[in-house]
Parts: sequence; structure tokens; C-alpha cells
Amino acid sequence: MRIIFYTGKGGVGKTTISAATGMKLASLGYKTIVISLDVAHSLRDSFDSQEHLIAQPAEKQIQISDNLWIQEINVQEAIVEYWDEVYNYIRSLLNRSGLESLVAEEIAVFPGMEEICALLYINQYVRENTYDVIILDCAPTGESLRFVSIPTTLEWYMNRIFKLERNLAKIAGPIIETVSSVPLPKDAYFQNIQNLFEKLEGIDKVLTNPKITTVRLVTNPEKIVIKETQRAFMYFCLYGLCIDAVIINRIFPEGIDAKFFEIWKQTQRRYIEEAENYFSNVPIWKVNLFDDQIIGEAGLHKLGDVLYPNIDPAERFSEQSPYQFRKVDDVYQLAMQLPFLTKQEVNLTKHGDELIVTIGGFKRHVALPRSLASTKAIGAKLTGQQLVITFQ
Repeated sequence: MRIIFYTGKGGVGKTTISAATGMKLASLGYKTIVISLDVAHSLRDSFDSQEHLIAQPAEKQIQISDNLWIQEINVQEAIVEYWDEVYNYIRSLLNRSGLESLVAEEIAVFPGMEEICALLYINQYVRENTYDVIILDCAPTGESLRFVSIPTTLEWYMNRIFKLERNLAKIAGPIIETVSSVPLPKDAYFQNIQNLFEKLEGIDKVLTNPKITTVRLVTNPEKIVIKETQRAFMYFCLYGLCIDAVIINRIFPEGIDAKFFEIWKQTQRRYIEEAENYFSNVPIWKVNLFDDQIIGEAGLHKLGDVLYPNIDPAERFSEQSPYQFRKVDDVYQLAMQLPFLTKQEVNLTKHGDELIVTIGGFKRHVALPRSLASTKAIGAKLTGQQLVITFQ
């Protein structure tokens, strides 16, 4: 079983690359599903197949070919399947507040429902071993980070808050209802949440297991996009996920001679070089801009062959997180995997929220979490292939 995240800033082409990867894997014989995690789905549009995609089928998974399925999470259907009691309670609460029924129904789909529904499907497919590879076409970076943080947040809620709320509703509910018109949740509401949590059990270990799950960041050779990719790289490491590749998409080919593109080409070359400095400990794959839009099965096959000419997309290209942020004895540390380096003088400098690490001819820019951005690096130790930096 393999799970591969494709994520990045909005508009970088991650949906097309996810679809092309699915096509490539299916052609290699892997039973594959591509799942769209974005609320504004565009995965079906990538295949441009009227025969398969113009109507909404009864099945949640749409079959594209012998080994390929796609799925766009329909939160309204998932609510009926998983969230019925929770949704009904929130809707009635909003309705009592004076909101019209239709508005209350829309607002009752609170943030996080879509992500939890997606996690439920993923965990089901993993438990039942339904597919060989699950490709996740993620929402833009911020939503993707919320997605991977949900299992930890939900576990904290279930362990610290849930039982207290459930017991309080049982004891105080009948008393409060005699003096207030605000409805309190019934026990079926809490049982619904309990059932959801049980269906999600184990998904956190699946997502943080580098033998199963890896992240591939899709970017473009532009300053703003590269900077966001750098921050995403840091945050996914912070959440314990393994990044096994960075894909630089839509590079202008060298054959373009028009003077109009010359400055663009120079800008792209500069930020490709920066990306190689930022992400040198994972493979970097480069994709040139095509002469037309990539759409439909033929176009996706073409992109898949260019992106993976002699490699299997299901392979793991790294099994270890390049960075690890941790707290040891009230001291923050950053551990970096730096293979092939000899023990030399380490030079550390900070520029804004970046830590610049220089060892000999090696230079690395590391984006820091907000909690470390205002601290000072006070020491570094190179042990084997790992550099451990200590912060004050």
C-alpha cells in the first residue's frame, strides 16, 4: 500500500500532475485511486471525458480505466453517511438562533468536515486494502496542513474534552432544558463522534509512516511560490511526514527564442537554482511548460511519461524526514539529515524567519516555525549524517 500527497500553492498544476501520476501507475499495473481533497474540485475536468464524467454516477469512485479510479469527496453525501447526528444538532442550534433553514444547513458544514470525511475514506481503503496506491490531490498548502493535523487534534479532543462534555450533557442537560430554549446535544450526538473516532483510529500512524506515505511538493520557478514551498517543506517535516520529491512545474523550455520570454527565463533559472539549494536532500523533478494545455487521457499519459520517464511513481524516494523539530529538556532542537559531510566548522546565521546553515561548501536555508523564529541558535553538533542545532 502506498499513499502519495501532491500539494502546493494554488495554481501550480498539482491536480494535473496527480491525474497524470494516476494514469502512469495504472499503466504499470497498480490498482490506483486519485482522490481530490480540494473543496473546489477540478480532478474530473482533467480527464475531459464526457462518457465517464458528465453525469454524477451512483458510485463514489468513478472508474476511468481498468486500474484507475477517481473520487471527489462529496461532503453532503458524507454527512448523511458519517455525521448525521452531529450535523442535525448544529443545524437545529443555528436554526434556533434565527437563521433561515437553508442558511443554517449550509453553515452547519463547519470547517474540517471535508478533511475528516476524506480521512475516513482513506482509512477505510487502507484497512480493506482496496487499492495498491492512493494519490491525494490536495487543497492549497494551508488546507493540506490542516488536513494532516486533524488526527492529532481529534485525538487530543477525545482524550481531554469529549468524556467531560458527554457526562456534563447527561447530568446537566435535563436541568438546563427547563430554563433555556437552547437545545443540548443528546447522547446520540456523542455516540456519532465516538463512532467517527473509532473509524479514524490508526490513520495518524499511516500518514506518518514513510514506508506507506510520502509528500511530493509541486511548485513553479517563481519567488512567491518557491517561498511558500519552502515553508510547506518545513511544516510537513514539523508534522512528521516524509517529503520524497519536489516537482518544479511549467519551466520555459530553452528553445523559446522570443525576446518577450527572456526575462522570464532568467527569473526561472534563478529560482530553480534557489529551489535546488532549499531542497537538495530530496529528488527534484523538472517539467517544462507544454505547448498546449494538458487535458484528457492522451495529454495526461504524455505528462506522465515526461515526469516519470524511467522510474516507478510508487517507489519511495526517501524514507526519512529531512528535518525534525523537537524539544529536549526544555530546549528546542532542529535535527537535519546531512549525508556525505565531514566534520567541519559549522556556520549558522539567521535572516528573518530563516536559518542559514553553512558547512564548508554546503549551504542550506531552513524556514523556521513561528515559535523558533525569534530564538537564537546557540550550538550545533555534527554526528554521523545528522546535524543537531540547539536554540536558546
